[in-house]
Amino acid sequence: MNAGWEAAADLVVVGSGVAGLTAALDAAELGLRVVVVTKDAVDAGSTRYAQGGIAVVLGDVPGDTVEAHVADTLTAGAGLSDAAAVTEILYDGPAAVARLRARGAVFDSDADGRLARTREGGHSAFRVVPAGGDATGAEVERALLAATTDRRLPLLPGHVAVDALRDERGAVAGLAVLDDAGRPGVLRTPAVLLASGGYGQLYLSTTNPATATGDGLALALRAGAAVADVEFVQFHPTVLYTGPAVGRRPLVTEAVRGEGGLLLDRAGRRFMTGVHPLAELAPRDVVAKAISHTLAATGADCVHLDATAIPDFARRFPTVHAACRAAGIDPGREPIPVTPAAHYACGGVVTDLHGRTSVPGLYAAGEVARTGLHGANRLASNSLLEGLVIGARAARAVAADRNTPRPVAGNCLVPWPAVPLAPRELVQRAMSAAAGIGRDAAGIAAASDRIEAATALGVPAGRAGVEDAALTLLAQAVLAAAGTRTESRGCHVRTDFPERDDRWQRASLELTLDPTGRPVVRTGTAVAA
Repeated sequence: MNAGWEAAADLVVVGSGVAGLTAALDAAELGLRVVVVTKDAVDAGSTRYAQGGIAVVLGDVPGDTVEAHVADTLTAGAGLSDAAAVTEILYDGPAAVARLRARGAVFDSDADGRLARTREGGHSAFRVVPAGGDATGAEVERALLAATTDRRLPLLPGHVAVDALRDERGAVAGLAVLDDAGRPGVLRTPAVLLASGGYGQLYLSTTNPATATGDGLALALRAGAAVADVEFVQFHPTVLYTGPAVGRRPLVTEAVRGEGGLLLDRAGRRFMTGVHPLAELAPRDVVAKAISHTLAATGADCVHLDATAIPDFARRFPTVHAACRAAGIDPGREPIPVTPAAHYACGGVVTDLHGRTSVPGLYAAGEVARTGLHGANRLASNSLLEGLVIGARAARAVAADRNTPRPVAGNCLVPWPAVPLAPRELVQRAMSAAAGIGRDAAGIAAASDRIEAATALGVPAGRAGVEDAALTLLAQAVLAAAGTRTESRGCHVRTDFPERDDRWQRASLELTLDPTGRPVVRTGTAVAA
């Protein structure tokens, strides 16, 4: 397809969440010409929905240390986190939060004027810094967007990223986009940073907004990059249940359990006390799995989160309180009905700790990336911190890599061949049935066959088509990885292989596209020696 317009920049950032805006602001301060591209409104991504806070050790909580935060993260990651990555990212946390506060982010304070703290599942200390009670992501987004406006950084909303253009050596030379009317354009650039979020919309029920369709991962795969750990899809244990629903569901932050909320079955009995020493504050994969087992055993549609003992619930958790009241529930007087829902992609595009992928000029940060921090299960509230840290590091990497100039291709034709497309709802139903909490070989194979039978080649003509192509490709990738990993670890639960298998310890599955465009597990990455 011919480009309708062209522009040029030193760096194009895809996504306007915490990682993307942090990278854009830092890159601009380093003297780069930056353009931020986002397919929806600039605040429509996942960042604003993050409730609990930012997990960080600032040295003002007696007894807590960065080493303890590292240990908690490694425990949650179930053997697949990269210890060096965890250590580097978490030690960078205090400086990253300080830069965010300098850009205007306002966090909650306690009675002594210090930053308030809460605790979430898997944490051994009160180290999660909240804003607005349970509106941390919204405050982070507000502050970064305000800073972006102050610096007059170019924002291009309503434009979906289609493909990375590459030169004859395979290095990035630009980005092809489509606007809301399907009109094409090209941004000529030697550097593209993907900060486009995850793929929660792969499932019928999710905490993610409609934008979370895996576009960035699909773009990276088509450009020749590897993805890893995509089978580890974290399901948040507590999402408000108001009956069977499709699409984004209101989150009930883990901090509610951190401040005393108790999980009850349909008979009003606590069920987490016999499951894990931390009970309701066990890592998310443990709690989500326990809730699923409880629902299966009791035949109930939901469990209940009793937060009636938390004083002044409406003030402490205004976002959750508003969602509950809209559903006719008073959390100060009655338990909140909850179920798990797809929440966070622990895997993503393989990068180093500076956001670099294996494709020259292609970078990734935030949920779209796999740095080694999360492993098989993300520790609560580590995601905003990772976005801040890696977003800043990626900006510096782009600036440093400019010292090796590369020619930018002059061809204005955007290659967008026919790609596999399956109906979105069919993909979501197949993935929810076979690749949610509890998977087995028969279900994975059936889902793969069902999607394959409904897939046809087509050329996406607009945002919906680009998203459908991404979801089709990501479904294939997740099913391939889930079918290959014959063990249960973190948030990947195989009912036909219910135990951990030491052969898979520290073994991440990397996937790339084969010559036919299908995701395949790379030889030699399946089992550690």
